[in-house]
Order: sequence, then structure tokens, then C-alpha cells
Amino acid sequence: MPDPAVCAQRVGLPHGADLSTPARAGATLLAHAREDIGGGRFDRAEQVLDCAEASAGAAADAQLRYELVRQRGVLAYRRELIPEALQRFECALQMSAAQADRSATARDLKNVGSALRRLGDFRGALRALTTSLQMQRAQGEVGGAVLNNIADVYRELDEPDEAIGHYRQALQAFRGQDNRVEAGHVLESLSELSLDRGDAAQAQVWLLEALQTYRQAGNRAYELRVYAGLMRAALARGDIARARQWREAAFAIADEHRLALPASLQLQIARSERLEGRPGAAVARLREAAAALPQGGVERIALLQELSLAQEAAGDRAAAIATLRDSHEQERKLSRAQQDRQLGWLRTRFETAERDRTIAALESENRLRRAELHQRTLWLWSTLASVLVAALALGLWLLRRRQHARLLQVRHEEALQRYRRETDALAEDRSLLQALLDSRQDAVCLVDAEGQLLAANRSARELLGLDPAAPLAQALGDCLADADRAALAATLERMEDAAALRLDFARSDGTALQAQLAPWERGDGLIVLSLSAGSAVAPAVEDDAEPHASDAEARGDFRRALVELMLAVVETWERSTGSGRLELAEKSRIWRVTIDDGRLRARAMERYLSLSKLPRQPRWRDVLRSAYYVLGQCAMDPAEREALQRRVDAALVYTRRRALV
Repeated sequence: MPDPAVCAQRVGLPHGADLSTPARAGATLLAHAREDIGGGRFDRAEQVLDCAEASAGAAADAQLRYELVRQRGVLAYRRELIPEALQRFECALQMSAAQADRSATARDLKNVGSALRRLGDFRGALRALTTSLQMQRAQGEVGGAVLNNIADVYRELDEPDEAIGHYRQALQAFRGQDNRVEAGHVLESLSELSLDRGDAAQAQVWLLEALQTYRQAGNRAYELRVYAGLMRAALARGDIARARQWREAAFAIADEHRLALPASLQLQIARSERLEGRPGAAVARLREAAAALPQGGVERIALLQELSLAQEAAGDRAAAIATLRDSHEQERKLSRAQQDRQLGWLRTRFETAERDRTIAALESENRLRRAELHQRTLWLWSTLASVLVAALALGLWLLRRRQHARLLQVRHEEALQRYRRETDALAEDRSLLQALLDSRQDAVCLVDAEGQLLAANRSARELLGLDPAAPLAQALGDCLADADRAALAATLERMEDAAALRLDFARSDGTALQAQLAPWERGDGLIVLSLSAGSAVAPAVEDDAEPHASDAEARGDFRRALVELMLAVVETWERSTGSGRLELAEKSRIWRVTIDDGRLRARAMERYLSLSKLPRQPRWRDVLRSAYYVLGQCAMDPAEREALQRRVDAALVYTRRRALV
């Protein structure tokens, strides 16, 4: 970059230009660069752009930087450096898209499409130009330039109908913008397209309209270019006289306004002179015009081709052949240069695409690695969280299980305490019973359904030959002679359904005794024995009076509760242990197991499993003892234990009300 302190004076800015700040200096120099590009002063335009960029420096805003890039692209395009221009236009497109400037983006797409058309990428050019057109239509400000460029692409693709349609739209757009110069260019393009299709008459119509347009715009230089087209159309029709008229009119305008004849007009004038029979004048004109043009230009090649025809018409075949060879060589060089530019552009595109692909692959790999790292981190955190949740859940489960076990232990201890209280209550009842029996003068003892002595007063102990001070820990049958034990067992078994029985038996030493058996008035299946010696008859125990209706109903409920409790006890035992009711009778030692027809049976317990078979004087204490045994020995869930306990409590309701405990 040049020195910003002196470059503004070196490029020859007019006096009074605003250079007060770097930003204003850059904007002012940029405006002069646009004028130089429009005027064809390309070297000076490049110097002004360099000075503008250096003067703005870091103070340049985004808009100024964008304009500098775009104008460098325009300069390269005007210099026929199409690949460089395309690179600048694409850079400007990225900048305008980043700034979300849709108008600038549409304009840059138009420039990109124009450069791609010059490079031979017609499909890419059409795609860019169509996108630009769509954006402009969306904003309601369609420019004629993009339509004109689209028409040029269709013309290159040899689709004249599409080209003419877009040229017409471009002409309408330029006229709507009152842009006569660009409208004249479109008319010239339409005339060239008509000449290429062999329609010289229509070409003349377009050219006359273009001539009128340029006259209205006051652009005499473009008028000379239109005269070249009119001469070409006239010569295409074979109208040499009309071509001569157009030539004279062009000479008049050039002389009047002191304008140099363009190469296209020189070519048509020389062609008309050759067709008029003046090949020498044509040769001289063509030599002078070709010498003024640089080597390798398209217009110079056209002049050389026409020069060879003029030399041939003049009879100088050797010179014509040499000139034709020169034109072919220059055309070959031009074509090779164009191909080199295209190959260079394609190579640059390929290298850029490969670089972008490599960058994209690296970015994709980096994203993949970041994603894997992120996924691994998430997995580790999720694993850690899962472990913590599992540990917390396990801790809560263990805590709940411990609390549940502790609650079960508390409940079990409470049940054991209650069982102990029940046992203590029974022992206290037995003590009270013993004291009550001792207060009587007659011999009385209390046995259970199995014949086990539960209590006996002193008189009964003396008759039975028992030590009054020793505790009762034997069966009544042990005090009897062997012959009377079976009779005692049969009598006790019948007592479950009888009100009173009488039994004569002998003591083990042969002393004759007599007993009156009656159910205990408190129930529970216990039996009261009134003993007497010899043949004296013991006083009979009177049976209880008939109970009241309400008491009978309560007793019926009590009997049903006993049967339901016993059924629940047996069911719980079988489900918990997998063994039957005989094992319950044997292990609990509450119910007697007998042999009946060669089979073991617990006949006494089986009577408590049916309400119809339940004894008249049920042994409810044995039922409760069986329930307590199962509660204490069997493993069961809390709900089952609670259900069985409710049945025990239901059976106890009646016994407590009747003071049976």
C-alpha cells in the first residue's frame, strides 16, 4: 500500500477534495476510482483504489471495505482479468451476505454470474443470475442489468428465443429507469441476435430504435457504433447504396464532434469499400485500424480477416495468405489464452474445492471428536449419576427394609408381650381357681379334654392319693388302675357333647372311687370332676340354665369365629410350612393324634374345622393356643399376620366379655 500522506496528491485529485478524516478520504478516493474505471483509465483507477484503502486504514467501516473489494472486481473485469474479477465478486458477495444487505447481495450475484459467463460456466452463471433476479423481484426493484446478463447467457447457450424474451424484459426495465444508454445497448444486442439469425430487416429496426435512443441521450460515440451495425445489416441484405448512406452519416457525425471511428465501424466501412470495388482504399483503412489495436484482440483479428479479403480482391494473394495466417495465429493465441484462463480458473476452483473439502473434513472430524468427547462426558456423568441414584436407591431400600424389620421386630415383641400377658393371666386364673377349689369341702378337680389335671382341691388330692404340696403335673389316668384308663378316655371324649356323665373307677391301689363329670360352667371344654369314695354318690353338677336370646346369638357368633380362626390357622400352617394338619397337631402338642383304622388322625382338631361338628363345649383355649403357636412359629407377610391376629381378637371378644380368660 502507498503512503496515505502523499498518495492523494500523486493521483491528481482535484483541489478542494474532502480528505479531513481517514474515512472521508477513503470515500472520496473511492468515488474518483469509479469515475476512472468508467472512463477506461484502469491504471489510474488501480492507484486510486490502493490510495483509498491505505488512507482509510483501520478506520474503514464495513461498507467502505465492501466497496473497495467490489470496485477491484469491476476493475479486473474491465481489464479482462475474469478469474481475478470472479474472486473479488465472490468475496464481495460473502461480505454483503454477512451484512444482510439483500440489494447488495443481488447485485453481487449478478456480477458473479457475469464473470462465470465470461469463463464459460454458463450453468453456474445462469444459476447465480436467476437467484439475483429472484431476490430483486422479492424486493420489488428488478434491474435491467441482471435480465440483460441472463439474456447473454441464453445467447451463449444458443437459445435465442429465451434470450430475446429476457432482452425485451431488460429493455422495459431500463426504459422504466429512464436509462437510455443501457436501453440502447440492449437494442444493439437484439440487433446482433437478429443478424446472427439472418433477419437483417428486424436488426435494422432494432438499430434505428437504438440510434434514436442514443440521440436522445446525447451520446455521439455510441451513435457511431450503431452506424456500424446499420452498415452490417445493409451489407447483409446486399444493399450497398444504403450502406454508403450510413457511412456518410457516420463520417459527418465523427467530423462534427471530432470523434475517432471505432474499430467495428472501420471494419464495416472497409467491407463496403471492398464491395464497391475499391479494395486498395479498404486495405489502407484496415492496416491503419489494425495498427491502432493491441495484438490478440478480437476486433483486431476481425480486421485482419477482412484485410486478407481486401488484399485478395486487390490481387495480392501472397499478402492475403500471410495476413490470413497472421489472423489465424492471433486467433489461436487468443483462444489458447482464453483456455489458459479457464484452465487456471478451473485449477484454482479445484484447489479451492479440495482445500475446502479438506477443511470441511477436518472440521467434521473435529466436530465428531467433540461430539464423541461430549458423549463420553455425558456417558460418564450419566454413569456417575446412575451409580449415585442406584446407591441412593439401595440405601433407601436398605433403610426401609431395616425400618420394616425393626417395625416387625417391635410388633413381634409386642405380640410376645401380649402372649406373655395372656399366659400370666391364665396362670393367675389358675391360682385363683386353685384357691376357689381349696375353699370347698367336697372333692373337686378340673381336667381338660385330654384328662390332664389342671386343678384339684385338698379333698380330691387325698382321694386320688396325690401329695397335697406337690404341683399338678400328671394326667388323671395315672392315678387310676390300668383297667379303668380306657373307660376314662372314652368318657372324656363323650363329655364334649354331654351335659353330665358318671364314672366308677378304682385307684391304682384298688380303692374304689366314683366321679360325676360335668362341663365347667365357664366353658373352654374343661371338665369338673366331683369325686367320692366307695359307692357314695357325689353331688351332681347342675347344668347351666338356658341362655338368653342375646347371649345365644353372641355364643353362635363366637362358635363361628372359633371355626373360622381354626380354618385360618390350618391354612396358614399348610401354606407356610408345606406340611399338613397332623404335623401341626404333633408339633404343637395341643391336639391329640390317634390311630383310626390304621391311619393317623387328629379327630379332636378336625371337629373344630366345621361348625356342624363343633363340640357343644368347645375348647376355645386350645384354638387360641394353636393360633398363637402358628403366629410364633410360621413365617408370613405382615398382611397375613395381621389378618390372623384379627381373627384371634374376634374370638377373644366373646371370652373377655364372659370373663372366660
